[in-house]
Amino acid sequence: MKLIDKAKAAAEQAAVKAKEGVEEVQTKRELHAAHAELGTKVFELVEGGKLEHPELTSHVEKIKDLKAKLAAAGEEEPPAAGDPSQPPAMPT
Repeated sequence: MKLIDKAKAAAEQAAVKAKEGVEEVQTKRELHAAHAELGTKVFELVEGGKLEHPELTSHVEKIKDLKAKLAAAGEEEPPAAGDPSQPPAMPT
């Protein structure tokens, strides 16, 4: 009987660890999505002239260049950050 109890306890521990791992991955995905949403909002504010900071200029220009490349290639823009119709990207 003790062997069965030990196996059951080990299985329960494994289940708890797996659940914690899933929760951590979900939290990381949510964090990544929140960063993407913030970046999109900052870009919109800079483009609209409502936000200015020298450190943002190079990032905004890079985004503009990438959007121009996509437009030149006839590609659509990627979905906006936080678009509920799209799954959040996995962090790398």
